[in-house]
Amino acid sequence: MLNIQKQINGSDATVSLEGRLDTTTAPELESDLKSFIDSITNLVFDFEKLEYISSAGLRVLLTAQKIMSKQGSMKLIHVREDVNEIFEVTGFSDILTIE
Repeated sequence: MLNIQKQINGSDATVSLEGRLDTTTAPELESDLKSFIDSITNLVFDFEKLEYISSAGLRVLLTAQKIMSKQGSMKLIHVREDVNEIFEVTGFSDILTIE
């Protein structure tokens, strides 16, 4: 299960994820992002409560990163150790901005 909370303030958006971002929940996040990403120049993902991310979740992040690199910036904050390990193993820590 994944809980998605969005805070949109003008062209800034913060997306907080709680739970698991996997094959089941990635399409939900993807369609959520599509609904507002075109009007955003600053996208922040708060992963404080994200417990797990699968390759499907990574794909959604990669797509968002490609869009945001053309129109602004994207960063990940409060990434937990176990999720960060997945980013490091897959090389995503080199692609994404993680604070």
